[in-house]
Amino acid sequence: MFENDFCPVRDELLGEMYRASEHGLPQLVASVSPDVRAMLALFCYRKSHLYSLALAIAGSCSEQELVQAGGRVGSTLFALSREPASRNTAPSSYGNRKPITLSTKPLTQVAPIADEPDDEDFAEFARAVTA
Repeated sequence: MFENDFCPVRDELLGEMYRASEHGLPQLVASVSPDVRAMLALFCYRKSHLYSLALAIAGSCSEQELVQAGGRVGSTLFALSREPASRNTAPSSYGNRKPITLSTKPLTQVAPIADEPDDEDFAEFARAVTA
């Protein structure tokens, strides 16, 4: 069904929607017909970087429009778009990991070299290796 995945609106309009504030997005979405809007929501849903845009667009679609355009995926998208805002964040490959913090201190303390190796040190090393 998605082999010929194409954006149902002009690239310029999609870019405007992507950059729009949450207050300006509804006017842009309203400028698209309901059937194209449902296809656009499904198109964005299949692109991880457009997930939040997909939810916003799907929120302006009826369940029937989304199901007609995407079947079970459309039904799922409809349900996701109606969930409370705190739960419909984009799925992350990071899961619920805690943020990484970096140490500001050196990891190890290296003792300064007291003196340069001399011939006696090399002779001792050579005896140990050959023994």
